[in-house]
Amino acid sequence: MTAPPGPRGDLFDPRCPTRRLLDRLGTKWVSMVVKLLAEAAPGEIRFAELRRRMPGVSQKMLSVTLRDLTRDGLVARRVEATVPPRVHYRLTELGLSLEVPLAALRGWAQDHMAEIDRARDTPEV
Repeated sequence: MTAPPGPRGDLFDPRCPTRRLLDRLGTKWVSMVVKLLAEAAPGEIRFAELRRRMPGVSQKMLSVTLRDLTRDGLVARRVEATVPPRVHYRLTELGLSLEVPLAALRGWAQDHMAEIDRARDTPEV
């Protein structure tokens, strides 16, 4: 059963919950994590594997990103009681639904990157 939609709010108001959510979701690390976990769905990926497949991400940034996605209900976390513990992540159903708009945004960026680079390289008048 799907919960009824909440109030939309005002994206220009810093207190708007939708704005705060977009702030969290609008990072390159979120897009990469969701893409990797979506490719593995319905399976899981261990933390170390996510980090290996995301060049440039620090352990702390990946931890914060995964913690936020888990807190938002987009990612599920499973810990194996081994020494050291093995931590596995997978997208929830809600997280899988986020892959569609993020994939569209990634595709748009790839399709238009050359155009944007040219615009940025053009001297301002």
